[in-house]
Amino acid sequence: MNGRIIGIVVIVLFITLFSLVIALGGLGYDLPMERVRLIARTYLSIAYNPFNRNYTVMSPEVVTSIVWDFRGLDTLFETVVFYLAIIGSVVLARGLKSSPPEKKIESYGLSLIVKTVTRITIGMIIAIAASIALHGHLTPGGGFQGGAVAAIAPLLVLVIFSRYYLENLGVKKNVMLAIRSIGLLGIGLTGFSVLLIGLFSGVNAYVFQNQPKPGAPVGLPYKFNGALISGTLWFFNLFEMMAVAAGFTIVFLLLSIPERDVLEQLKEEADKH
Repeated sequence: MNGRIIGIVVIVLFITLFSLVIALGGLGYDLPMERVRLIARTYLSIAYNPFNRNYTVMSPEVVTSIVWDFRGLDTLFETVVFYLAIIGSVVLARGLKSSPPEKKIESYGLSLIVKTVTRITIGMIIAIAASIALHGHLTPGGGFQGGAVAAIAPLLVLVIFSRYYLENLGVKKNVMLAIRSIGLLGIGLTGFSVLLIGLFSGVNAYVFQNQPKPGAPVGLPYKFNGALISGTLWFFNLFEMMAVAAGFTIVFLLLSIPERDVLEQLKEEADKH
C-alpha cells in the first residue's frame, strides 16, 4: 500500500515539474506556438507541390511523405527490426504446437449469435484496414496502421471461434511468415525500383527515390489511370500492411497455444536431455 502511494506521489510530482518546465519555456519555445516553425513549413510546401516537380513527394499526406520519402530508410530499418522481433518470437517458440482438437471445431468458441456478428464485423475490419493503408498517401493512416487494424480480424477469430477454426481457414504460422517475408521483400524492391529504372535508362537515381530530383530526373508515376498514387508511397503502404498484419497474426497464434501443451512439450524436451 505504501509503495502504491509513493508511486502516485512520484507521478504527480513528475507531471507537475514537467508542466512547470514547459510553461517557463524550458523547451526553447513558447507553447502553444503562434506560428508554424520553418521545418514544418518546409515539409508542408514540399509534400504536395505539382508546380515544382523536382522538389515534391506528390502526396498531400505530409506524415506519409516524411515516413516513406524524407526518411524512408529509417522506416525500412524499423520494419526490419519488427521483422527480426517476430523471427525471435518464432525461434523461442520453435517446436511448440497445440494439441489436436478433442471435439468438432465448430463446437469451440462462443455462442452462435456472437459468431454471426463476428463474421459480419470481420469483413468490415478488413475493408477499413485496406482503406487506411491504401489511402495512406491521401489521408491520415498508412501501412502500419492498416496492418494493425487488419490483424484484429484473426485475433477476433481466435477469441470468438478458436485457434483450430483459424488454422482450418489456412491462417497458420508458416503461411503468415511467408506473407510477412513477401511484404518485406516488396518494400525492398520498391525502394530499389527507381534506382533500377535509372540504371536501365542510363541516368542518375538513388535508393528510395520516389519522384524526380535535381540530378536524378526519374521517378515512379504519381498517377495511375487518373488516380493519385504518389509514386512509391502506395506500394510501400501496401507491402507494409501485409508485413505488419502477418507479423501480429504470428504473435497471436503463438500466444494462443494452450499453456498445458507448452508445459508438456517443454517437459518432454527436458526429459530428452
